[in-house]
Amino acid sequence: MKEGALQTKSFAFAVRIVKLYKHLSEKKREFVLSKQLLRSGSAIGALVRDAEQAESKPDFVHKMAIALKESNETEYWILLLRETG
Repeated sequence: MKEGALQTKSFAFAVRIVKLYKHLSEKKREFVLSKQLLRSGSAIGALVRDAEQAESKPDFVHKMAIALKESNETEYWILLLRETG
């Protein structure tokens, strides 16, 4: 199956999140917030991929809605990390 822009961008975002997690845990010794960021940030692409195989249009919409929730949570962790240094 040909990969679309959303799949490509969500995967690239997950790669950046993994690299940020490595930096935060290895260089900054931050483990709690960075782990939350890793979980939610990497889940977005996985959920988008899962939506590709949806059994129906409502199933697709539901799976994409969950991906949106994960992206909102990821934004929260990024903002919290930024504001707390």
